[in-house]
Amino acid sequence: MLLLMVPASLFAADSGAAMLYANGATWLNGSHVPNSSAIFAGDLVQTRSDSAANIHASGSSITVLGDSLVKFEGDVLKVEHGGVSVSTSKSVATVAGDVKISPASTAWTEFNVTDTGGMVRIAARKGDLVVSDQNGSVTLPQGQETTRNDTSDQPDKKKSKGHGEGAPAAAGGGILNSPVAIGIAGAAVGAVTAWVLVKNSSPLSPANPN
Repeated sequence: MLLLMVPASLFAADSGAAMLYANGATWLNGSHVPNSSAIFAGDLVQTRSDSAANIHASGSSITVLGDSLVKFEGDVLKVEHGGVSVSTSKSVATVAGDVKISPASTAWTEFNVTDTGGMVRIAARKGDLVVSDQNGSVTLPQGQETTRNDTSDQPDKKKSKGHGEGAPAAAGGGILNSPVAIGIAGAAVGAVTAWVLVKNSSPLSPANPN
């Protein structure tokens, strides 16, 4: 009787979970969601291109857009692909690749984040945002939009020269692995060994000249 009288959303709020409402084809951890389901930290939400899903948590409302794969972490959303629309007073942040988008304050904040084709697009619809990546953090004012690359190997690409293919493999140790280098190293070891043997055969003190 208690389960029938008390809304499921209250149980979700008390347990630190949230409620997921499907609007079209939606999957939770690979299982189809017919209508609604409780969602917990670590759960994966996936939507088809012609569908969407709504996540209702205490102080936050999140829409998982069509053709998206999002990991719910309670106070953080990890966008693997696609996008989300976030409205929150609980400073719920979004991570896409190496880019983290957070409300600049605890005031009610609304923003959109999409990650497609390696490009993260961010729009601050209400309230300011803090956008952080490997280059540092900047504030994105309300009403502004920006883009960032989401690739984790972006710093290495910046360091590489030439045609953007990265550092040649030989630079990491190809010379030391060449036959010539091995031969030279072997000769050097042999010479040092011979020198040590000669020194050991030398007199140790004037009392033992031979």
